[in-house]
Formats: sequence, C-alpha cells, structure tokens
Amino acid sequence: MSDLYVSWEEYHQQIETLAVQIYQSNWQFNQIVCIAKGGLRVGDILSRLYNIPLAIVAAASYGGTDNRLRERLNIGQHLAMTNEKLGNRILLVDDLVDSGVSLQQVSQWLQDYYLSDIQEMKTAVIWYKSCSVFKPDYYVEYLSDNPWIHQPFERYETITLQELVGVNGR
Repeated sequence: MSDLYVSWEEYHQQIETLAVQIYQSNWQFNQIVCIAKGGLRVGDILSRLYNIPLAIVAAASYGGTDNRLRERLNIGQHLAMTNEKLGNRILLVDDLVDSGVSLQQVSQWLQDYYLSDIQEMKTAVIWYKSCSVFKPDYYVEYLSDNPWIHQPFERYETITLQELVGVNGR
C-alpha cells in the first residue's frame, strides 16, 4: 500500500471538482448529510456552494495507533440539523470510501430512521479506493492501489496543545 499526501490547496480543489461533477450531472437534491469527522469539511463546502442545508451524522470506525486500525463502525444516535425536517433528496457525503462500510451502513441507518422522508439518496466522496465494497455515485479520484491518504488536517490528530503554544510562541 502506498501513501498519498494531500495539501490544503489540493484538498479544496478536489472538493470543488466534486461540486462541479455533481452540478454537471443535473441531479437535484435538497439536503446534504455529511459523515463526521472526515466528511465535515466536504459537506460544509458543498452546503455553502449549493446553498443547501447541511445535516451531520457522527460515525467512527478507526482507532489504534495513528487512527489506522479499522474497527467496528459506531454511528451516533441522532442526526444534527437545524431544519425541522430532513430533505427528501439526500446527498450523503464523506471524504473517502475505503472499505465502504461507513457509507453503506450510514446509508442504511438513514433509511431505517428517515425512510418516510427520503425519496432518493446519492453518495459523494473525494477518493474511491478499489478495495471498497460500496461504489459511490460521485467521486473525484479512483485509487486502484488503495493508498493511505494523508489529509492536511491530520496534523491536528498528533500535535498537542503544548506544542502549539511552543510553535506560536505564546
């Protein structure tokens, strides 16, 4: 397995490319649901570009050393949203699809809890790895060699507040 290092500039460009791809598909949706943590930034930017409400579902499946060990998926009990009701045409977003378990299970969770509200749901990610059991509807980059993706915000998973104080001279 190789490594893919992504800068902030590349990361934002990938999200913009994803936004254009969805736009050019002419698919109309009225709700974005992002999977936190990885999909938060993607969902936030898409929500701003499309001016469509954002809802957040918390899910976590990585742990261990450097958060590289895939564990059992835990999905939060509630959907966080400011609207009174979930939209009926959902764009479910995450940063990447690795095993595919998160997108697959969160899609099922949404249908289980919001079935009467949802008419259609599609999925979107930046990176789609070939090892995934779930193929997203929209993706920017297909990764046949299944690299470990080093995203620019990973720094905040390893740096301590004490180190930040030293770096910023405060």
